[in-house]
Amino acid sequence: MKTGKIYKVLVAGMSIAVLSACTDLVNEEKDSVVNKDADGGFAPVIVTEALASAYKDLSTYSDQAGIYALGEHTTAEMIPPTRGVDWGDNGVWRTLDAHTWDASHSYILSAWNALNQRAYRSTEIIASNPTAVQKAEAQFLRAYNMFWVMDYWGVVPFREVTQGADELPKVLTRAEAFDFIVKDLEEALPGLPKSGPSVTNGTATKAAANFLLAKLYLNKAVYKSAAPEGPYTFDKADMDKVVAYVDAITADGYSLEKDYFTAFSASAKTEPIFVVLEGTAQNRWFMTLHYNQNPSGWNGFSTLADFYDTFEPKDTRIGAPAKKDGKAYSGIGTGFLIGQQFDDKGAQIVDTRTQRPLQFTRDVPLAGAATDKGIRVIKYHPANSGKYILMRYAEAYLIKTEALLRSGNAAGAVTHVNALRTARGATALASLTDETLFAEIGRELYWEGGKRTAEIRFGKFTTGVGASVKEPYTVLYPIPSAALVSNANLVQNPGY
Repeated sequence: MKTGKIYKVLVAGMSIAVLSACTDLVNEEKDSVVNKDADGGFAPVIVTEALASAYKDLSTYSDQAGIYALGEHTTAEMIPPTRGVDWGDNGVWRTLDAHTWDASHSYILSAWNALNQRAYRSTEIIASNPTAVQKAEAQFLRAYNMFWVMDYWGVVPFREVTQGADELPKVLTRAEAFDFIVKDLEEALPGLPKSGPSVTNGTATKAAANFLLAKLYLNKAVYKSAAPEGPYTFDKADMDKVVAYVDAITADGYSLEKDYFTAFSASAKTEPIFVVLEGTAQNRWFMTLHYNQNPSGWNGFSTLADFYDTFEPKDTRIGAPAKKDGKAYSGIGTGFLIGQQFDDKGAQIVDTRTQRPLQFTRDVPLAGAATDKGIRVIKYHPANSGKYILMRYAEAYLIKTEALLRSGNAAGAVTHVNALRTARGATALASLTDETLFAEIGRELYWEGGKRTAEIRFGKFTTGVGASVKEPYTVLYPIPSAALVSNANLVQNPGY
């Protein structure tokens, strides 16, 4: 066997260093890297190392920008106010909130590159003679990353490791991508280990694959629709599959946590299905806490009063006041932080910029916001935070609830959702409609990164009060300009 120096060729999603004789444009962003040996063939990766790296790469989902920003800042439960010179960032946050993004948006590009890079790295693992279990894990990881590409952009570029550097990646339609992802997961499922709930569930398991399959089939009507904006027709056979996949998760020992915020702590016992082991969840409190709080935050994101008002006062998901017992971070409450804020010993915090008591307000404008404007949110508490969660049982539970409702089993759906509401201290519902279920999904899963997908499925994404562009085409993001330049097989989504 010949051996030689391994080199890397940068491909789709970037501009080649010299596009022509009359430009030196260089775009360092890229959405895949092709490993070649000296003879131009595929250079297999070291599977153990590559798989470990692929799991570490999941940390990109815990960042406050990129993938997370596209899933939350475009919805009606989060607002990224510009506070003086803070959080201006050339308008990248405001354009997400207002639905005025375009193909040059930096977070749309960074998310595209991150997701496609990670999908291709999994393809490399699959092509490098892995064990049966390693292959199953790589197929799951490829499916997970491709899922978000399909969800956000409606098309998925795909490169085989056998393709030359000059060959452009093919582009899967949304329907083709759906079938590809399902096939990966169905093939992976038998080879994945069975595992019950654990705060250290950071590798692929049967429960994680079943979760993603349930989510796929719940959204199949969206992904297979001829019109991305709908209306959508939900097939009972698909909903029956959703129920079966969630039931398989339950059979593996998963259940609702008795205390809502325990699910996000290091003490979680019954809900974590798939977490990010690399790093911590600290971005989730830094991005919202004021800089005079402990820990000092970036004084950024808030929720909207209209969303806050959907909670009953006795609903435990609304949170609890700070303990203020002198222990580290005890000045921070859980859930929604509103009104006067305190330090760890119970003294009122003063905003050092305004020299006024720090009191978080219900009102918050998108631009020109004062430092105290907006209700803040804490789900991962800095005193006892667990790892960042990508999949938890409560979401699977609500996926099943929705499938029951959409398949015509309204009685079963209301019984199911009321068991969750009882666990959260909320009043039982007499009936369940699309509207009341959508609100319940928001109350349970707020700020967890998937609200955009739910809004689209329920036909609410283009109706939000903060969106200045309410056109149907915005249910898909634009293909980044840099990706269009590098891959002629890509066609820009309508409207952009």
